[in-house]
Amino acid sequence: MTKLPSAFLLLVLLFGCTALEQSLVPEGGKSASVPPAAGLQELQALAESFGNELTLPVFENSPEELTASLDRTLKEADRRLNKMAWQEPASATFENTILVMDDVVHLVQTMSNRLYLTLESHGRAEMREAAGRELQRLQAWEVKTRYREDIFMACRAFDELYVRARRPQLRGENLKLYRETMRDFKRDGLHLNAGDRDRLEALQNELNQLAQSFDENITDAVTVTYYSEEELEGVPDSFLRGARQEDGKIQVRATVVTDYLAVMENAVNEDVRRRLKELRYRIVQAENGPILDRMLAVRDEIAEILGYGSWADYRIEPKMAGTAANAVSFLERFVDDLDPKFDQEVEAMRQLKAEETGNPEAELAIWDFRYYMNQLRKQQYQVDTEALRVYFQYERVLAGLFDVYEQIFGLEFLDLPNPQEWAPGVSLHACLDAESGEPLGLFYLDMFPREGKYNHFAQFDVIGGKKLDRNRYQRPVAALLCNFTPANEEQPSLLSHSEVETLFHEFGHLLHTVLTRSSYARFSGANVPRDFVEAPSQTLENWCWDEEVLHRFAVDYRNPSKRIDGEVLERMRQADLATKGTYYRRQLALALSDLRMHLRGRNKNAMTIANQTFEEVFMAVPEDSHFSAYWGHLTGYDAGYYGYAWADAIAADLATLFERAPKGYLDPEAGRRLRREIYEQGDSRDVSTSIRRCLGRDPSHEAFVKSLGIQPR
Repeated sequence: MTKLPSAFLLLVLLFGCTALEQSLVPEGGKSASVPPAAGLQELQALAESFGNELTLPVFENSPEELTASLDRTLKEADRRLNKMAWQEPASATFENTILVMDDVVHLVQTMSNRLYLTLESHGRAEMREAAGRELQRLQAWEVKTRYREDIFMACRAFDELYVRARRPQLRGENLKLYRETMRDFKRDGLHLNAGDRDRLEALQNELNQLAQSFDENITDAVTVTYYSEEELEGVPDSFLRGARQEDGKIQVRATVVTDYLAVMENAVNEDVRRRLKELRYRIVQAENGPILDRMLAVRDEIAEILGYGSWADYRIEPKMAGTAANAVSFLERFVDDLDPKFDQEVEAMRQLKAEETGNPEAELAIWDFRYYMNQLRKQQYQVDTEALRVYFQYERVLAGLFDVYEQIFGLEFLDLPNPQEWAPGVSLHACLDAESGEPLGLFYLDMFPREGKYNHFAQFDVIGGKKLDRNRYQRPVAALLCNFTPANEEQPSLLSHSEVETLFHEFGHLLHTVLTRSSYARFSGANVPRDFVEAPSQTLENWCWDEEVLHRFAVDYRNPSKRIDGEVLERMRQADLATKGTYYRRQLALALSDLRMHLRGRNKNAMTIANQTFEEVFMAVPEDSHFSAYWGHLTGYDAGYYGYAWADAIAADLATLFERAPKGYLDPEAGRRLRREIYEQGDSRDVSTSIRRCLGRDPSHEAFVKSLGIQPR
């Protein structure tokens, strides 16, 4: 996923942006940068020859530096906004109103990005805590600025002149920026009376504080349990070795995905699986349960004041789905379509449980499905996901990913010394256009878990792409935060095939950011409708199932001459298809839980809604558990989780571009078309137009339905 910080939600409402945008922190009127590392200075000079700025960002080293950087940013932002607001209405132009708004977003969001990245990844607790405090201060400024009537009036002055044909006609990206900026003033409630605006401001301040507390509770959660080695029968030795304590007990961190899945997918002992599931589903339940219920109430009131039927309608309006009803209809259609396949898969897994337990009446519980999906792969398809890890040594997978993306997208990746790590092991890299040599951006890789770090997998924007003036373009900087199992004394870091998919997916988000050509921060990179943002990345997961692609890097680390063979890969495909219904019904249960929380209603209880939806669509959750209290998507992807399935349908269609190409998934022409029509465009034009131009036809759900192994209607 592309992680959307809660601080950014205010900028969404303030300036109408749809995802992460950022600029450079002002320092004496110039962009700040750290001293160039060896090799970077040459790249920066090369970038200048293309009219680009390639900037290594500043990462503050003390709480005091964070405070000073935010002070400078807000002072400069206020100066620019005041200049715009105080000008004569008759002098309003596109450049001194609408474009100023985009410039300020780019400026402020860089600070927010850096604060958020510090909060989620810094190696020192004092820096994470300071970043959290400064984010609260930034959010307070954002809310106050959002409701400045003078800013709205300055832009409305240009709007009135433009409508009366008193200003030059806008076209293309400029016209889109103008229309969406004015639309979002209305979405912000600037047209309402003073009393309603004051109430909205108070509610938005409260919502921001709630969201930050919710996120911090998730990030700070440390839930550890211990098992005997006998209790963990079936769990891979590689995990046990790394988790064994001095007393012989095995430590399992319920908050770390790799720990959790190692047990849930492999532990023979059902009681162990049940206890761990209950533990994970109750993480920060006491803290975040009340916060989430209050967030729902605040969102409902905001939507009501703004004249929307629900928060879901408000959030979905600027997205591809357009309305909550369309999103719900899309999900419910696929729930129904998957019924026969899901029931068949559940029965197959139930029978495995009956055979294993000797109880013909055994029922499949939610703590069972991952284990029996794994057993189904092993027993019926001879696919042992843990045994296959030997083919996916992290360093080889990353090198293979670089190799494949270089070939299909026409890129070159370079390793650079990292002069300013926020934690040990964080690496710095550059991305260039292979044909011209143009530097396109920089990116950081932070790939292994540690205490206090964001505990899942996501791409974080650091500096966004944007045209700075007529002759200069700011090239982007991004960071990838992952939590793969690290190497130990006995073996290197080995990924599961699912984790290989995750790496290809998340790097797709990074490419979406780095390859942008959009003129404006609002539209650059992955700043696209949230129900489209996953599509380009999900498309790239298909590469992990292609034999020719896998032969680039999938070799046994103990014997590099031994490659993963086609027969194994075919069995993996069959096993994946055999459990596709289970996977997607869980995804649909999550998506419907999210939407139902945000549909019309008062005094909603998030735990009741989510738990009932799971029982209806997927499986019953442990009694009195509140998994949604630990669901970080609810402060960034709220009323948006449906976008994963929506984007999956688009991704399956985009993949047909390669399936029909002469060289398949390694076809450079198809790759450059995807780069040109999707990755470079961002949201500079309607994404539906980008999809049609990439495909050369209208989009279709046929490929998606086929990928699920069900019959299209």
